[in-house]
Formats: sequence, C-alpha cells, structure tokens
Amino acid sequence: MNDTSLKDHWNHAWEKQDDTAVSWFQETPEPSLSLVERHAPDRTSAFVDIGGGASRLVDSLLDHGYCDLTVLDLSGSSLEIARQRLGERASGVTWIESDVLDWKPDRRFGVWHDRAAFHFLTAPGDQERYRDLLDRALKPGGILILGTFAPDGPEKCSGLPVCRHDSATISRVLGNGYELVETLAHDHVTPAGRIQHFSYSVFRRS
Repeated sequence: MNDTSLKDHWNHAWEKQDDTAVSWFQETPEPSLSLVERHAPDRTSAFVDIGGGASRLVDSLLDHGYCDLTVLDLSGSSLEIARQRLGERASGVTWIESDVLDWKPDRRFGVWHDRAAFHFLTAPGDQERYRDLLDRALKPGGILILGTFAPDGPEKCSGLPVCRHDSATISRVLGNGYELVETLAHDHVTPAGRIQHFSYSVFRRS
C-alpha cells in the first residue's frame, strides 16, 4: 500500500465511525500514562506521541502538567478529532500530519511514545528506518515507550498486517545504545469487548 492509499485508509477508518468505537480506543490511556509519569517525570521535557491520532493521551498529559507536547499521525482526520476535543488547549500542542518514516524532525525530544504505530512496520527495512529516525530525534538519556501487539496478540489491525513484538525483538531492532528499563504485558479491551494482548517496553537511550 503506497503512502497516499495508506493515508486514505486511515482517514476513512476515523471518519466511518465515532472515534470511541475504533478498536484501539482507550478512555483512559493506560498503561501509557503511568509509564510516562514513572520514567519521564519532568513535565518540561519535549514529548512526541507517534501515531497519536485522536488518542486521549495528550489530554491526560496536559491535565498532569506536561507542557511541551507534539502529536504525529498520518491521518489528518484523527488529528482534527483531537484538536476539536481539546478546544482552546489544542493551541498548546504541536500537531504534525505525516507518515513517521517521512518525518524530518527539526528538534530532539526527551520522550518518544508510540502505542501501536511501530507494529505496522512489517518490513525489516522500514523498522531500520524507524530506528534511524529515533536515533536522530531522541536525546541521549531520553526515554522510549513502545507499545505493540504481543507475540500472542492479533495478526492484523484495521485490516492491515502487523508485526508482533516483545522487548527482545524490539531490542534487536534498536541495537546498541538503548537500555531496557521496564517491560510489561497489557490486555487491551476493545469497545466491542474483545481482548488484545499488548507488550510495552521502556528503553533509555545511552
């Protein structure tokens, strides 16, 4: 699927139903929020949410005093949902409509969060491009929080194939320079009541 059709796919996924009905919806963004607060307590640290879309994580981070927030997503429709929901508070967030692999960040971040974007990169070459981008964008000492479908999780999401991971497979992609500081399993319950097994890994860049 090329970039244009992928963008159309995700815009349609957000536009065809209420954002609270998509399978990845979380009213409370856990365990992401707890992991951020535990490993990145500095509220002034530059934070980027990769594939954040209409996620409630940005709302919760603002509520908890985080003040330097960037949300990146391929789907402009998802970002608009978040902006409308936040109202005046949206002006305090940087919104980027882009495929993460095409993104050329003009700054470095102290926290990089990705819940369920990385696992759509099924080609090893794309995973390497993601790591190269991470190397350029995450500060030394910065925190990477990565949530993916676990090895026993779904094989597809929104009709697209995924690459399931745990901390060991992610460590192999990242290579040297990233220290694993926490890993945990999480059962996400979809709005339809299905359970999806996730794996979360937290790394500190050396």
